[in-house]
Amino acid sequence: MVLTWVAPADPLVEPDAIAPPYAHSGHVAHREPRAGTAAVAPARTAAYGAAMETSVPILPSRDLDETLAFYEALGFENRGAPPSEWGYLILGRGDIWLHFAADPEVDPLSTAASCYLYVDDSTALHERWASVVVPDAPTGSRIVPPVVTDYGMTEFAVVDRSGNLLRVGSGTR
Repeated sequence: MVLTWVAPADPLVEPDAIAPPYAHSGHVAHREPRAGTAAVAPARTAAYGAAMETSVPILPSRDLDETLAFYEALGFENRGAPPSEWGYLILGRGDIWLHFAADPEVDPLSTAASCYLYVDDSTALHERWASVVVPDAPTGSRIVPPVVTDYGMTEFAVVDRSGNLLRVGSGTR
């Protein structure tokens, strides 16, 4: 069983609208990887019963091929089967894992799907991603500049072409 969390809708309009994430966990179905593909869980959980816990968001994707291309441009890699094989996408970038389920009916302008990514240096990552994320008004896809929060984080946000909000943060340096 995999635990995941979903944050409620976030009225991210201006950079100062970024607030601490709110989350709950729930049980979701777990898909086993096909033979010869990367394991779904990070390698450090190889031993059954290891004393490590993690969560992986499962986000909607209106088009898995579009989602794969968007995230590959951000440095993620496909760690599962081709999108057409499972109707599901498993992406990773270092220790960050994102799962996407095919949902062609998702409205990118009204979905409440989001997750929070903790990274080592959010300012440097924003600089790299800002040259890749092209704003797209019909989908709301965009990148929001970093802000220093009053709770000790430097954060920025990315909205993908399916409307998923990724809030990205690191401790303020």
